[in-house]
This record gives sequence, C-alpha cells and structure tokens, in this order.
Amino acid sequence: MTGTKADGAPATPSAKSDTPQVPIHLRPARETDVAAIVPLLLRLKRLNEEFDPLLKVRDDAEAQARQVLKVQLADPKAVLLVAEGVGADKDKVVGYVRALVRERPFYLPEQEGVILDIYLLPLYRRHGVGEFVLRATSDALKAKGAGVVTAEFPAQNEIAAKFYAKRGFRAITLIHARSL
Repeated sequence: MTGTKADGAPATPSAKSDTPQVPIHLRPARETDVAAIVPLLLRLKRLNEEFDPLLKVRDDAEAQARQVLKVQLADPKAVLLVAEGVGADKDKVVGYVRALVRERPFYLPEQEGVILDIYLLPLYRRHGVGEFVLRATSDALKAKGAGVVTAEFPAQNEIAAKFYAKRGFRAITLIHARSL
C-alpha cells in the first residue's frame, strides 16, 4: 500500500488509476510504532474532547493508549495501520488507523468492520490521502471477514460526517448520552 513513485518521490492522485497515488506509505503497524502512534492518538482524542465535554480525555490516557495499541496489535480481528511520510518525512509516522471486526448477532452481514480512528497530520490531509487510507482500511476489514464497514466519530464532528457521507456512508445507529 504505497503512495509513492518508484524513486520514493511523492506522487499525486491520478484519474488513470483505480488507486490514487498519494504522498504516504501505508503499512501494518508494528510494536515499534506504538511510541509514534500514541501522540497522534492523543491529538485525535483531544480534538474529540473539543466536540463534546462527555469525551473528556482521562489523565492516564497516554498509558491507556499504549495498552490499547499493544492489545490491538495482537488481536486478529483488529486492523492497525500506520501512514509514513515520504521525502523529508520518509519513515516518519504521520498518521494511523485503528479498526476492528465485530459480530452483528442479529443482522446481516454478520461481521462489521468498524473504523475507530483515522488520523493524519494536517500536512498530509487532502491530496487524496483520506480516500486512499479509507479504501485500504476497508479492504483490510473485508479481508478479515467484514461485510459492511462503519465509522465511529463524535456526532458534532461535521468534517468527519461530510468526509464519510461523500464516500457513501450514512447513519445507521445513534448513541445518545447524558452525564450522571
């Protein structure tokens, strides 16, 4: 899953290809990537906190992030990908994806691929990168048995809502909450 030319230079999206060429290299995460993913995951969770105070980031979120990532690396139903930059950012983790396959005991298809997080540093947004990452993530979830793909994100995140809607996603369930 690469978005670079053979010489390592960034490529631009092309209408001639089914898979646009993008200025990243996407690959499965390794345990050695956890330290680089954690700050990106925390940036995303703090952004979510801005959308809704019920998404307040815990004081121990960094330790929790490390633990969650290590568990998901070992989980055969999880998809954990890292996006590496190219050029000056070659081999630098500039984004990540967290997703998993879960059972739908009452519905068909029986397996759901759930995108929990997609995060890219601002410099790597646009240029077809999100589309590329979403397609690769969907393919990875399908390979693990998912028959439908969903995405979870804060209800007030209009950017995510528009991103997914533009790519054919629609709301199928809602979660309502209140503090106790």
